Amino acid sequence: MIIGAGPCGLFQVFELGLLGISAHVVDSLPHPGGQCSELYPDKPIYDIPALPVCGAQELIDRLLQQIKPFNAQFHLGQEVNELTRLENGRFLVRTVTGTTFNAGAVVIAGGVGSFQPRRIGLEGAEAFEGTTIRYRVRDAHLLHGKHLVIFGGGDSALDWTIELAPKAASLTLVHRRPEFRGAPASVAKMRELVAAGRMRHIEGIPHALVVENGTMSGITVKSATGELISLACDHVLVFFGLHPKLGPIAEWGMELEKRALKVDTEKFQTSVPGIFAVGDINTYPGKKKLILSGFHEAALAAFAIQHHLYPQKKQFLQYTTTSPIMHKRLGVPD
Repeated sequence: MIIGAGPCGLFQVFELGLLGISAHVVDSLPHPGGQCSELYPDKPIYDIPALPVCGAQELIDRLLQQIKPFNAQFHLGQEVNELTRLENGRFLVRTVTGTTFNAGAVVIAGGVGSFQPRRIGLEGAEAFEGTTIRYRVRDAHLLHGKHLVIFGGGDSALDWTIELAPKAASLTLVHRRPEFRGAPASVAKMRELVAAGRMRHIEGIPHALVVENGTMSGITVKSATGELISLACDHVLVFFGLHPKLGPIAEWGMELEKRALKVDTEKFQTSVPGIFAVGDINTYPGKKKLILSGFHEAALAAFAIQHHLYPQKKQFLQYTTTSPIMHKRLGVPD
């Protein structure tokens, strides 16, 4: 069981697969890739061996291609909330949606924790989150023909603004400063929509919800000049980005140091036998938070997991270049 589908979790699938060990992968995000896909998909990475430059999403796509022969089972959009060591040494793993696993070993590759949306932080907002206040768009058709207010200045806010402006009854984009973090082409397109009268742009911050008889009917925005602007709306979309949360990992009984899991550098095992940790979630003397380091950790953890699962089995180091067994597992033609 691998908790976390970022680059280190994906490479862990590969290293385990080479040793003939299959894996299930669970992640709280709705897609593989972790921070690379969710926060900076277009960010160039320069320190991946043999790739002078590689986009973050490109790296994830390459890793997914690399692990295809091993048929890992992905369980996405699910956060693990329970991890219990059973009497026989195996582990009961359960997600918030009720999916349950019985695993021989667990690898925590959760980066800096599960990603949670940064919330709007207005009084009474919690009552409307998931209905009229949204942090992710799962069904855009529900927003067609509606009066929308979108908050944010990154790619997500701009992309949904451009997508929904032609289909909404009205749309206002609110961002706290004149500069945007999103792609320049998206900013230019948004300004074209404003100039054409298809939408409105306000430089400001959320101030208060407008609630009538228990229903949200609008939101008040405080502009850069201090003016309070009341906007009638059916839905508020908030794209302030994501922040990491260690979450239930902190409650699973493993030794922590500065919000990271302590591991040894031979096995990358935590203080609980059978639970391993690779990538940014772990710590040890000399730890460097690099994807490259996480790949190294995953390789050593795979051998340790093999020994944990099959302690009587003699281990051999085989090379993918020459090993017929490795070729068969990888699907390399004879």
